Amino acid sequence: MERRSGARRGRAVAVLATVLAAAVALTGCVSAFIPERSATSTPTGETVSAQLEPFYGQVLEWSACEGGFQCATAIAPLDWSEPSLGEIDLALIRSTAPSDPIGSLLINPGGPGGSGFDFVRDSVDFAASPRLQERYDIVGFDPRGVNRSSAVSCYDDPAELDAYLFDLPSAEPGTPEFIAESERVTAAFGAACLEHTGDLLGHVDTVSAAKDLDMLRAALGDARLNYLGYSYGTLLGATFADLFPGKTGRLVFDGAIDPATTDFDVTRTQAEGFESALEAYLEDCLTTSACPFRGSVDDAAGDIAALLDSLDASPLRATDGRQLGSRTMFYAIILPLYSAESWPVLTEMFASVLQGEADYAFQLADSYYARDADGVYADNSTEAFIAINCLDYTSSGTPESREEEAEQLAEVAPVFGPTMSGGGTSCAEWPFESTRERTEIAAEGSAPILVVGTTNDPATPYIWAQSLSEQLENGHLVTYDGEGHTAYNKSNACVDDAVDDFFLEGTVPRTDPLC
Repeated sequence: MERRSGARRGRAVAVLATVLAAAVALTGCVSAFIPERSATSTPTGETVSAQLEPFYGQVLEWSACEGGFQCATAIAPLDWSEPSLGEIDLALIRSTAPSDPIGSLLINPGGPGGSGFDFVRDSVDFAASPRLQERYDIVGFDPRGVNRSSAVSCYDDPAELDAYLFDLPSAEPGTPEFIAESERVTAAFGAACLEHTGDLLGHVDTVSAAKDLDMLRAALGDARLNYLGYSYGTLLGATFADLFPGKTGRLVFDGAIDPATTDFDVTRTQAEGFESALEAYLEDCLTTSACPFRGSVDDAAGDIAALLDSLDASPLRATDGRQLGSRTMFYAIILPLYSAESWPVLTEMFASVLQGEADYAFQLADSYYARDADGVYADNSTEAFIAINCLDYTSSGTPESREEEAEQLAEVAPVFGPTMSGGGTSCAEWPFESTRERTEIAAEGSAPILVVGTTNDPATPYIWAQSLSEQLENGHLVTYDGEGHTAYNKSNACVDDAVDDFFLEGTVPRTDPLC
């Protein structure tokens, strides 16, 4: 999240994997021989309107690209309601199955704004198990507005994005002055995004992206969509299932988002989720000699809250000149909370900040934002994250209601709540209004859908997985009792087997396996 509703960067652990040595074991590589495959796709040939035929009937031309993968570019209409208004590009990458594939398995890593192209290229073994790679062509794609596809852009110089992300607010977090300042800053950012992006900025919503998914399915030659969505990818997949229930094949949603939640509901639930994850971390940390905190979990949490307050009063300056305040420190804390394997990184970061050093905290915050050490951003995930969310969530708050919400957040999440209290301001003055109604998704008439939830997932709390599985007419919950964001291919064999057996055999657990 940026000044909005908690870290919804999808599979942020994958970001850590590519940047931090502590998480290098999470990365994957393509080690198997990738066979020759037809250089062109065979579309399904299904009947669509004359306006949509150029998109649904397009032949994808695959060519060899980096790492032994195959890459292609698809076209989609800028505006699905008026396909004649122009076209956009969608970037695809695939790892082909050795022989006789079941079909294509499309993967979205989350976000919104996460690059499925990079996720499959950099971490295909993390994205999908070897069993699935044997039987499916694993396809990563960048949704509209993201990275290699026709993309949202909001600045000419990376220093401009630095200023938006890292400049210290003049007002105290959670105060009316802070909220008003946030609104002014984000309004200016939205205007810059419109200037640099143009009409595309109004068409990067999730409903449009779900229609792209159906078109990609047809162009790839699959009668039904097989799809694995993580985090935000679950909302994209659920939206597809609601729009095209008869085109659902085997869909798995891991780290679910509740489609009926409001903007503030998301912020409050995530604040509680990150607070719970912090408590779990502290319980573990306090048993080690390296832990920089002492006393009880409550004592340590109070020390962290005091640390955040102290950074607002007296920011720490990093060697590159940036100043570490509570907002940047917030992201430095929550990124390692996505995975218990990264808790040692969090311990080292806390120790360094308590010694008056800011560089390690900025390294983690930079990882969250995909910012390289040279100050260049590796992708546009931050801009896309904000642009997509602003079309997906209606910003209906008032200065008075936001003040009340700030008080609620401080009550339910004493450590993180004050920093997250500016959440509802990001889209208040966005150039395009959201028209999406936040309602339950039933996807009536769909094939079975698996929903995977982790009991102490900080970014997409378990109650969202429970809610989505209950909303879906044919939803089936798979629970992982553990820590971290998402569970498939990173938790235990119980979860992995349930997902793999579903994708490979269509096997639906008779009851929640309670992994």
